[in-house]
Amino acid sequence: MKKLLVLSLALAGMMATGVVHATHASEGVAETGAAKAAVCSSCHGPDGNGMSGTPLYPKLADQVPGYILSQLKAFKDGSRQDPIMAGMVAALSEEDMAHLDAYYSSLPVMNVGVKKEDEEQALAGQKIYRGGYSKLNISACMSCHGPSGEGIPIQFPRVSGQNAEYTEKQLHAFKDGTRKHDMMNPIAFLLSNEQIKQLSIYMQGLK
Repeated sequence: MKKLLVLSLALAGMMATGVVHATHASEGVAETGAAKAAVCSSCHGPDGNGMSGTPLYPKLADQVPGYILSQLKAFKDGSRQDPIMAGMVAALSEEDMAHLDAYYSSLPVMNVGVKKEDEEQALAGQKIYRGGYSKLNISACMSCHGPSGEGIPIQFPRVSGQNAEYTEKQLHAFKDGTRKHDMMNPIAFLLSNEQIKQLSIYMQGLK
């Protein structure tokens, strides 16, 4: 537990002092990305806000610049596994990916908020997102994803407005190790299934 706390504090400190280094996104052109995004729209929607009835596919609109590029590259090199996305990225060059990144990061995200019947769970998720969970030394989610869930380019993605079902699926993937991330794996592992659902619902309503 102490190691996790130390890791969280160390990363926070490096972020504050600019020590964390990340590969900068290649220069993409939003207009060029728009022309290449037609095939993506069947799952992610014509405006990057997903498709009604398919909440397990993520919204891509207003994602932090560089993050979509990094994930497309991960799907292509196999470091992130998904059978559908592996096929989609097979023919994409890094330049294509950069254009798609520029396009989707330029689009406004549509926030559907939280359903009335989910408000109690959202309030429980808010406590973890903003204050962490001291019993297990889990730091606040907003320390990396921002107070409004807007994310921090390029390391930490936007989580506000994201489909709760998709976020829940990804947190479970981090929890069981099927999706790899040095920071998210140990944090998600400590979260209960109920806490994961609560956080996912809360982040969907973040603005």
